[in-house]
Amino acid sequence: MIGIVADVKQIGPHPFHAVGEKYINAVAHGAGALPVLLPATAAGEDLETIQAPLDFLDLVDGLFLPGSASNVEPRLYATCEPLPMLHDPQRDATTMPLIRAALERGMPLLAVCRGHQELNVALGGTLHQLVHEQPGLMDHREPKDAPRRMQYAAAHGIRLAEGGLLRRIAGVPMALVNSIHAQGIDRLAPGLAVEATAPDGLIEAVRVEAAPFALGVQWHPEWRFRDDHLSTAILAAFGAAAASYRESGVSSAAA
Repeated sequence: MIGIVADVKQIGPHPFHAVGEKYINAVAHGAGALPVLLPATAAGEDLETIQAPLDFLDLVDGLFLPGSASNVEPRLYATCEPLPMLHDPQRDATTMPLIRAALERGMPLLAVCRGHQELNVALGGTLHQLVHEQPGLMDHREPKDAPRRMQYAAAHGIRLAEGGLLRRIAGVPMALVNSIHAQGIDRLAPGLAVEATAPDGLIEAVRVEAAPFALGVQWHPEWRFRDDHLSTAILAAFGAAAASYRESGVSSAAA
């Protein structure tokens, strides 16, 4: 069982807790696990604070942090003024403690796009609010008006770190990935190792050095994962790590 953290989205006059279907599909059929949707736990318009969100981890064998249209609030990693873009403070308040608690347990973790950025912030790193405004960095955003299949098409290459987790599970030194983000890692958090970089040097993937399996990727491996070797390898490795975690008895002992 793998927990997927939900976003809080306004649909008409009502706030909903939601997870994109492609993430649910990737966990179910790429990682071979039962997806469990985890609501945000901070107080919202119709929600009183849930006092024990870390109890979620007693129910699952892995934690998945999906991408989102929203961005991590800058107050969590910098003193600069937030730019006028979508934020989700309820999700931030949920994921930051969940990430740290999952790592303390040795629970497998896979973080995608926003999740990759959350992982870096949760461990003390910082972000570029707008990557394309940084000297020497490319524009990593998708073409907004293009069909979805074009937005998620391969956009640039990445180099996988020699001796890293991604190089080991994929068996290749380079790959092509999609690119659908405005923010990205600025200062790498302590305890994270770089797993992949873009041609402009932007960090595209990280792993927690002290964890059995804790990986963050800036691109979207969930998108049509069966058509991409690296995506298939990432999801299969995550599912295998969650299964090993469950078989070890760690999750049942915690519960």
